[in-house]
Amino acid sequence: MMAAVDSTVLVSLVEDFVSGLQDSKARDTATGVKDGQFTILQVVEALGLSLTSSQVTTRGRGVQMLSEVVQECCRQISVKEVEVLLAFYENRLKDHHVITPHVLLGLKALSKHPALPPGAAVSMLRSIFQDVHVQSLMLAERNVVYTILVNLMDSRETELKSLGSDFVFGFVQSMDGERDPRNLLLTFQIATEIISRGYDMGKFVEELFEVTSCYFPIDFSPPPNDPHGITQEVLILALRTVLTGTPLFAEFLLPLIIEKLDSDVQTAKVDSLQTLAACVETYQQQHLAEFLPGLWASLRREVFQTTSEKVESAGLATLAAITSCLSRSVLSSDSEDGLSVFLQLVLSDCKHHLAEPDLKLVWPSAKLLQAASSTSYRASHFMTAAVIPSLMEQYNTRTQCSQRRTVLDVLQGFIQPPKNSPAVEEESVLLPFRESLCAVVFSAVLENSGSLQITATKVLTALGQHTGLLMDADVQQAVDHLTRLILQEKDDKVSVAVVECSGALSRQHPAAFISTMIPQLKEHISLEPMAQGDSNTLPTEQLSHHALRRRCLSALAAVSSHPSVVQESTPVLLEVLSSAHTVCFSVEEVVASCQSLQSIAQRAQDTEETARCFHDVIIPRLLSLALQAALQDEDSGSRSPLVEPAVLSAMVPVISTVCSRFQPQLAVQMVSRLVSLFLDGDVSCLPDNSFPSDVQLLKGASSSRLSQLVCLLMGCVCSLPRTMEVPQVDRLLSELEELSLACLHPFSYTSAAKCYAGLLNKRPAGEALDSLVQRLMKRMCSQLESSSPLRIQAFTLLLWVAKALLLRYHPLSTTMTDKLFCLLGDGELGSLAAEGFSLLMSDSPDVLNRACHADVRIMYRQRFFTENSAKLVQGFNAAPPEKKSSYLKALSHIVNNLPKQVQLTELPALLHLILEALSCPDLEVQLSTLSCLQPVLLDPPAVLVQQLEALVSRLLALTTSPAMTVRSASLRCVHAVANFPEHEVMPFRSRVLRALSKPLDDKKRLVRSEAVRARGEWFLLGSPGGR
Repeated sequence: MMAAVDSTVLVSLVEDFVSGLQDSKARDTATGVKDGQFTILQVVEALGLSLTSSQVTTRGRGVQMLSEVVQECCRQISVKEVEVLLAFYENRLKDHHVITPHVLLGLKALSKHPALPPGAAVSMLRSIFQDVHVQSLMLAERNVVYTILVNLMDSRETELKSLGSDFVFGFVQSMDGERDPRNLLLTFQIATEIISRGYDMGKFVEELFEVTSCYFPIDFSPPPNDPHGITQEVLILALRTVLTGTPLFAEFLLPLIIEKLDSDVQTAKVDSLQTLAACVETYQQQHLAEFLPGLWASLRREVFQTTSEKVESAGLATLAAITSCLSRSVLSSDSEDGLSVFLQLVLSDCKHHLAEPDLKLVWPSAKLLQAASSTSYRASHFMTAAVIPSLMEQYNTRTQCSQRRTVLDVLQGFIQPPKNSPAVEEESVLLPFRESLCAVVFSAVLENSGSLQITATKVLTALGQHTGLLMDADVQQAVDHLTRLILQEKDDKVSVAVVECSGALSRQHPAAFISTMIPQLKEHISLEPMAQGDSNTLPTEQLSHHALRRRCLSALAAVSSHPSVVQESTPVLLEVLSSAHTVCFSVEEVVASCQSLQSIAQRAQDTEETARCFHDVIIPRLLSLALQAALQDEDSGSRSPLVEPAVLSAMVPVISTVCSRFQPQLAVQMVSRLVSLFLDGDVSCLPDNSFPSDVQLLKGASSSRLSQLVCLLMGCVCSLPRTMEVPQVDRLLSELEELSLACLHPFSYTSAAKCYAGLLNKRPAGEALDSLVQRLMKRMCSQLESSSPLRIQAFTLLLWVAKALLLRYHPLSTTMTDKLFCLLGDGELGSLAAEGFSLLMSDSPDVLNRACHADVRIMYRQRFFTENSAKLVQGFNAAPPEKKSSYLKALSHIVNNLPKQVQLTELPALLHLILEALSCPDLEVQLSTLSCLQPVLLDPPAVLVQQLEALVSRLLALTTSPAMTVRSASLRCVHAVANFPEHEVMPFRSRVLRALSKPLDDKKRLVRSEAVRARGEWFLLGSPGGR
């Protein structure tokens, strides 16, 4: 009885679908099959009359329903049912073409069946290849055919390979003439699999190449808003994988590339060159030999004649790839050395141009020769033997400095080791020319030409990168020359080049720098200006000596990467700090010494020896010197440079850089010592033990010169990883809070607030943190709402704590920032609160940054803007006129720190505030607003076009601003407005041209340049030559 009911239901479902009344009946039938209500064979039986109908439409509906059911229930179909369905579908492929798409959908479902019977894959493909003309199908049906091939290649590879070359022939016929990019990606994937998996291509190698290479080079521009995301680059890479997949294509591909390189289209040239570079990675010498002359002629032409850097770089990379291919080919006894033949070809066409340093072909020739020599030891040996002697001769025979510099620049290209090149065990190819190379470099260094000296230092750096090339005597002579230039050369560009060269050489040859350069640098740093002459030393000579000191300090940092050099250079810098009070060192020079120490901490090799040097010597010495200077100033009344905020601020990065890189054991020791020093006055960790034992560094009532040392504590405790616990942290936070809110010294209470915020940012989330923040907020609000003279202190702490919580998305950060919004209307603190939003949104260099391991969440700026922009607008609208400027300044700081893409999205909604900001008298607000506005003007939203009158008026008014930066920025915006729709801006043309006549006579050249560009764009509006 149940079977009869099911049969009746099934027949009813079939009739409803076939008649075209309800397409959903196919899904209902599939559900019945899944639920076991009926089987696939029963569905076929119920469709019997439809499948054998004489009406094509009826047969088509029947096959369609069967295929849709098979697609839904593929995994429920048994092996016996698969066999029946395959036989049926293969027979139906011979039916009317209207039925073919439905048959292919059924075969696509069966091709994914996990229990496809043996031989079924071959049978299926034979039927498709014989009975279906694929390219006459619609796009979707062609996609189904390619998907069937992909499915069967993934699951039935062995069976398909049994077809031999017939499979390749069938595929070639199927894809021949394909045009749709989605289908092309599939066909390129299939072709790649045929090649990479070793399918037998037999006599159809050329056919497979032709059917794919007809698309080379790809010329495709995706339509706007393409939902499929297929780009030209995707198609290029897919096709390149096919064409370069097998050396069997070499005889067809290489002539094709030579032909395509004649194209006038730059993208086609670049694609051809990159494809050539890719294919030679799998080729051997025998594949290239016949085509080398033609390939070289094309490459030479592209590099010699091109005006495109992309084409030139692609050509040079391709030449290097060809040389690499020829270098790794194994030579047989009776074969010709293809590498030597090819390099000789390159030499014959390029070498003679090197003898003409004044002509333009010297550089492309040099680049070609350098590319050919850079890929292997053999090639490099061949090229250097042929080129280096010629360049040496050129240098020695030329007398003009410009020609000698050109020769040296070319020489550097041959000496410079390739980037990421593996170390080779062979001796350097430059070894036979060592003496002549050193002679040329040292001769150039002695010249009076700054540009020649700079080039010589680059060549010397390149020579030093070759292991074992420079002898000890060469290194010593080089260090002598470099030291002389540092001490005597006044040209800033030469000094920078010399310092860079010294830094590079010191990594390989530290001993020479320790024995020669560092002692002389130390001597000249310590030498006072008066010692260089009589008592009538001129101010210009003193300035010159200060510049020399700064060069020496910079050089000390540059050469200090090797641990042994660090051990010698850092005492010199510490000596500068320790003698700053007695020797005539300016504050700027003391700051430069601290910056050099930080540079050493950043660039020094991360070894146990270096870490111990900073842990045991440098940081304790810095703390000791700073404390000693503060205590001495208290006693003597004189002022040491070490108590200047600028110097202390320069010490902070030294400590934070070192502590952030310490191993856990050293970090724990360091932070414990500093916390004990600042909380308990424990001076036992300092090298000079003459300090009083009751020193109090965190007491605001004590000397400001002592309390400001809290910035050094910040450098240590705020740079530790978040997982490392700071000892006595609760007591430390309490002392910092008190110092922040009660101290009268600005640098002290600001540093304490920053230290407090840095610690708070890393505190683990939970009730303890929430209660701490709530208690602190209550105290700060109380102090802010009173008439206390300490309101500025409370505001400073509020600002830094708000930033600490904002960075980590803490829920209570909203309370803090809301308070800052309220303060924008405060008569005393409104302007400071507006400036504070710049601090909230920008990166802080010394605390609360990722380098200090702070808890910084991604996109915190965007989140803050989204949550608070409405509050800002409401506050501006409600504020009295005299208070509105604070809101505009806050807005400009917030928006200016947003990513450009967010600015483009969000600024239209704030347009009325932006226009108000342009009228604000604050120059800083004007400048930041203009910088935000310009990118939006390049692609203006409709709302901006509607406000064109107000926008143009305000921009033209700013072109006569007293600030040059504002004038330049406003002119750039006026220029951008000219790109608005022509019918919108034409009414303003004459007005703008009149207004721009004045900036054309501006006293600043940069302003005049911007005015010329803007006026030219507006002048061409509406003219025949305009846009």
